[in-house]
Amino acid sequence: MRFLSDADLATLRAADESTTPLPLPTQMISNGEYTPLPQTEAQREVEARIESYTQELAPLHGMKRREFLASSAGLAAAFLAMNEVFGPVFTTSRAEAATPGHADERNRALASQFIVDCQTHFVRDDYSQQMLVMAARFAKEHWNPSLSGVDGLTRFKFQNFVKEIFLDSDTKVALISGSPTDDAELMFLSNDQIAAARDVINRVAGSRRAMGHGIVTPGAPGWLDDVDRVLETLKPQSLKGYTIGDPLYQTRKKSNWRLDDERNVYPLYERMLEAGVTTLCVHKGLMPADYRTSWPDLWQYATVWDVGKAARDWPQINFVIYHSAMRPFIELPDRELAQFEATGRFDWVSDLADIPREFGVRNVYGELGTCFANTSVTHPKLAAALLGTLIQGLGADHVIWGTDCVWWGSPQWQIEALRRLEIPADMQTAQRFAPLGPADGPVKTAIFGGNAARLYGIDPAATPGVLRADGIDALRLEYQAAGGQRSNLRYGYVAAGDIP
Repeated sequence: MRFLSDADLATLRAADESTTPLPLPTQMISNGEYTPLPQTEAQREVEARIESYTQELAPLHGMKRREFLASSAGLAAAFLAMNEVFGPVFTTSRAEAATPGHADERNRALASQFIVDCQTHFVRDDYSQQMLVMAARFAKEHWNPSLSGVDGLTRFKFQNFVKEIFLDSDTKVALISGSPTDDAELMFLSNDQIAAARDVINRVAGSRRAMGHGIVTPGAPGWLDDVDRVLETLKPQSLKGYTIGDPLYQTRKKSNWRLDDERNVYPLYERMLEAGVTTLCVHKGLMPADYRTSWPDLWQYATVWDVGKAARDWPQINFVIYHSAMRPFIELPDRELAQFEATGRFDWVSDLADIPREFGVRNVYGELGTCFANTSVTHPKLAAALLGTLIQGLGADHVIWGTDCVWWGSPQWQIEALRRLEIPADMQTAQRFAPLGPADGPVKTAIFGGNAARLYGIDPAATPGVLRADGIDALRLEYQAAGGQRSNLRYGYVAAGDIP
């Protein structure tokens, strides 16, 4: 069963062709693994205020509209607009947006921050998955006749990935990921291609800029033999699995599995430890909005019902739960926030945060890919609730930075959102959350890179000095000297309508 049908695509739009290239997104983006919420009235208001700030402030900087929107000052103005609509959640100031050089000075001070993005994606050069081809064709036919169909897929490929991740953001190290399917034609990247891309980047850099996943598919024919091959020959830094099976195409009748399956899955952990790989990343959450009816026998595999026992039985394995198990918003964002404020619970995320206490374990982590981006642009107080819940339950040393880019374009806006985010004082009091602190304080430093460095054997003290003189840094300096700027494009899908 294909996840996005023709009827589904008719309700969606290509994000990079139908949204204004603003410093941060003003509606939810999906890579096809879940249904994006339509744009809300509050998000439209943020969009209008950003445009107003641009008209007012760009001339003060001697910039044209596009230059301002791609600048540090434009990003500061975008967070001003967010605060005006949603309340003061992000640290920013009018001086930063209006005074030439002010935002650039702050940006330079933080540019060397050690950031490890533990969830990044692109697709292979010969990729022609029907879902994305159809999206490009649909965009050409209905929105922009000048588009060249399949050629539009270049936005998802390696060259643009390097630009968005390493040249247009402060990311220092990226973990290249993928997703499973039993049909090679539908695969974003094979395990061999992930390893090859990692090795190319590191050869160009002359340093460790990229890491790679090995994708595991429990239950597939010969899957353990493939695990042995991948571990022995490709040397992935960690393994990754989807307990729901193929997230985009359910091409096998039974592709779901459980982490705590002693008979069928525990042999995977044995092989990992024998190979010296101690981190397993697991996709959880991000089900379609109608998950109970569309996937009635499958949706529970996207929850964390199987994590606690597996973590207790295998304390040598680090279980990194991707997307922190956050399900999509089924109600309006304000209702989701009201539910959290009334109950102190964040659906599925709170279940993850409860595991250390319930099972007595310290080897479970929450990763922020897409869940942080979605909450930040939908209602930033939900992003604060997300971070507060994870830190309170798992610990600040067990939250992992990831962005799911290139689907969201350059990850720089997400980096800035976390740097600036603070849990509102009333939420701190009501939920007994500790403050997140400054951009380069201990909590955010741990989340951005310190925690991943510990998992992946990176020296966060020595590595930044090496990276400042490597091949990727040289490319970035050359790119900036030539006038390179973030495009502010996002990739994937947005909903065609608005939330009334």
